[in-house]
Amino acid sequence: MKKPDIQRYFFMTKRERRNELNQTLWLMPLRYIGVALALSVLSAFFDTYLDIHKHVPNGMVFNGATTRLLITTLIGGVLTLSAFTINSLLVALTTLSGQFSSRMVLNFISEPPTQHVLGIFNGSFIYVLLNILFLSNSSNEVYFVIPLFSVMVTFVAAVTFIYFVNHTSTWLQVHNITSNMKKTTRNTIRSSLLEEIGPYRSTVGEEYSDERWADREVKTIYARRSGHLQSANFQKIIEEAKNDDIVIELRVSIGQFILENTPLFDYRQGSHTFDEEKYRKLVRVDTKKTEIQDLEFGLEKLVEVAVKGLGNNDPLTVNNTLYQITDLLKEIGNATSFSPILVDDENHVRLRLKHDGFDYFLYKSYGYIREYASQNSTVIITIMEMLSLLAESMNRNVHDDIWDFAESTIKGYQKYSLYKEDCHYILKHLKAVAAHTDHTEAYPQLEEMLSKRVFS
Repeated sequence: MKKPDIQRYFFMTKRERRNELNQTLWLMPLRYIGVALALSVLSAFFDTYLDIHKHVPNGMVFNGATTRLLITTLIGGVLTLSAFTINSLLVALTTLSGQFSSRMVLNFISEPPTQHVLGIFNGSFIYVLLNILFLSNSSNEVYFVIPLFSVMVTFVAAVTFIYFVNHTSTWLQVHNITSNMKKTTRNTIRSSLLEEIGPYRSTVGEEYSDERWADREVKTIYARRSGHLQSANFQKIIEEAKNDDIVIELRVSIGQFILENTPLFDYRQGSHTFDEEKYRKLVRVDTKKTEIQDLEFGLEKLVEVAVKGLGNNDPLTVNNTLYQITDLLKEIGNATSFSPILVDDENHVRLRLKHDGFDYFLYKSYGYIREYASQNSTVIITIMEMLSLLAESMNRNVHDDIWDFAESTIKGYQKYSLYKEDCHYILKHLKAVAAHTDHTEAYPQLEEMLSKRVFS
């Protein structure tokens, strides 16, 4: 039975819970509302019980009628500012969903400035509202702290509105959108691949090196529900595998969609018996994809921006997104070049991950854009230019993948007619790819093939 929404937070890891809460608008506003409650109580205490007004000049003290009029006016002003802010937020979300991608709505909501702004407005409104409720039932006719703090809070809300407009207009610029998305995925790479499983990576290659498992029967652990494999607790899996004396293989990639009763793990068992259910609990399967450990999801969002740019006849957006994708691919290529074998602290093989090569990420990024670009030569030129940059800056172990992709791109593009200039720049970057990947012998054939497609 599916657990209630609130209850599911108790079954998440600390990192998953933080990621989920950051993608909602509850946590930060609740904090500001809590501060507003404390500040309201403190203001009433100062004015009612400590009689602060006795220690300040008479010109700074407000009588009861003036204070009530002031707070009533301020509560309308704060409410109006809040309404404008919500309206601006809705416009921003609508723009994001229609022009770029609905997936980026979560990115905008999870931005700390967005959450702080909403928290400030909610806290300001609650503070002024509590003050008017207190004043309505107070017999005190002299105030200093309540009107002073109310004016200060309203002033902060007014400045925050200006800040929010500036934040929204800056964030919605496409180069900032794609750059923020790239940074999020880069953080995923560094936290999940380098920090979490980096210490357990082996240098034994992609095959099991421990011969004692060769004659063991392979058994399978099946998934209990359908959904995306969001994350896995690799450290705990390795520890449990060591305790249970097994070697285990993850059958699906992080982010992959699986169905109920499909293989989740394969394992070879030693002399111990154990409960398979605990390994199911060490991976999280849910209805949506997240960026907690999924490298592909970050690429997919960038690709979606580029495809939307193609549909909107916006070449600058496409090119800018290709630059960010290239930077991200370089980081992914370097991070995934290690062995998918994970070992325990005694250097015994315990876990093997499903390994996606660099060619897979090339296809999931440039391949999709190439498909939607069709006869758009400017996009193909940029893709070839980015392939040249990748080949020049990355290790030789991915050079064949880069060349194969470039070669297949040219072969697939030969069905279109080309302008002379387009052909020139495509071949220029293709020649650079061939030189950087040591495939210069294959270049003349592709040059001849593409040159035949130029308008005569």
